[in-house]
Amino acid sequence: MKRITQLYPLALCLMLFSVAGCASVALIGAGAAAGVAGVAYANGELKASLEAPLDKAYGAAQGAMRDLQFTVKDTAKDALYAKVEAKTANDKTVRITLNKTSDKITELRIRVGTFGDEALSRTVHDKIKARL
Repeated sequence: MKRITQLYPLALCLMLFSVAGCASVALIGAGAAAGVAGVAYANGELKASLEAPLDKAYGAAQGAMRDLQFTVKDTAKDALYAKVEAKTANDKTVRITLNKTSDKITELRIRVGTFGDEALSRTVHDKIKARL
């Protein structure tokens, strides 16, 4: 019986932490529903939500590649997805993918090279945002 009463505070703490996690997920979901755009860099890839339709985001991505004087190697687009692949002067590959989330929101993903380059990814993101 003594052992059970010793574990009770630990179980209570774990339960409180799990509830706090659910609350933060609910708040993040509420922010996304309100149209809050966020940027995250993880595992070599920058991910962002753009408050722009897919067509406009695609044009901005192509324009950003021209602004940065990257050589565009491949492009593709349909009603739901678009991609732009380019090379930098030092032969790094820049891959931009765009996914239509809604009529007014597009998911942007940027990867530079195999392992990623956060500084260059953020530069590309900033150029795209400037063109929107």
